[in-house]
Amino acid sequence: MRIFSGIQPTGRKHLGNYIGAIRQYVESQERGDPAIFSIVDLHATTVAYDPAQLRTNLYDTTATLLAAGLEPDRCVLFRQSDVPEHTELTWLISAVCAHGDLNRMTQFKDKSGQQKDLVSAGLFIYPLLMAADVLAYRTDEVPVGDDQRQHIELTREIARRFNERFGETLVVPDHRIPAIGARIMDLQEPNRKMSTSVGADSGRIYLLETEKETRKKLASAVTDSGREVRRGEGKEGVANLIGIYAVATGKTEDEVEAEFEGAGYGDFKKAVGESVVEYLAPVRERYPEIRADEAGMERILAAGAARARELAAVTLAAVRAAMGVGVPRG
Repeated sequence: MRIFSGIQPTGRKHLGNYIGAIRQYVESQERGDPAIFSIVDLHATTVAYDPAQLRTNLYDTTATLLAAGLEPDRCVLFRQSDVPEHTELTWLISAVCAHGDLNRMTQFKDKSGQQKDLVSAGLFIYPLLMAADVLAYRTDEVPVGDDQRQHIELTREIARRFNERFGETLVVPDHRIPAIGARIMDLQEPNRKMSTSVGADSGRIYLLETEKETRKKLASAVTDSGREVRRGEGKEGVANLIGIYAVATGKTEDEVEAEFEGAGYGDFKKAVGESVVEYLAPVRERYPEIRADEAGMERILAAGAARARELAAVTLAAVRAAMGVGVPRG
């Protein structure tokens, strides 16, 4: 089974990124043949950004993935911009993607509303590049958070349309969304997902913040006026903490509710804080040494890009041949 997923090198990675995506990457190394992961720096250029900061974020993200447990000899890890097949395939599959498909994408509507000076064409065609990222590797499975469901559905539709028009060439991928923790919410505004682009720092747990900061943020997380540790209408904040605790401890949400039956929110939040600190400890311990070795990370990314190009070139040759474009590549 081929597995692919990409992660943007933007901002500091938080608990939502880790639970919704990164932990899935690590687990996927056991099942992928191969498991392929890209740090999608081209996606990061679709909104206003600082070039120097983008490079710094690229290394931060690479170090985070390696600290979390990705192993270069068990997966393919590379920088998106090192593999030009992604951008070529983006153009080629645009032939089977309608303007209306892109116009309906929720993330475009959200992000374009945040742009003050320029809404780039890149932001509009972002889902096409994401589809190309996946389809270039004839991917069977894409581990993602729940917020990427719409993008994967578009990718599937593009693959189906291409095959109907040009013959069976592309694999129609499936998404893999975790049963628990697919969408971690903001600790202060639990009706909105945890994000580095909106909301206050108090609403998100950064992977590399101090243990004291993590405990403090979870202790002050918004709940409700009740006392019962359970899910239900009007208890979005408590439900979010239940999900976080369940992932951190490996328990089911039902087991969490049973464990804290009769307990108050204070004891529950303290337990959540301790579990998250322990859950993230391995990443926080490994990260500094890895991050200090930028040359080592570059060697890993270069080797991954070489392998990725080998895989993607096969798909591009088939796509070009099917479309009658140029001389088919060997």
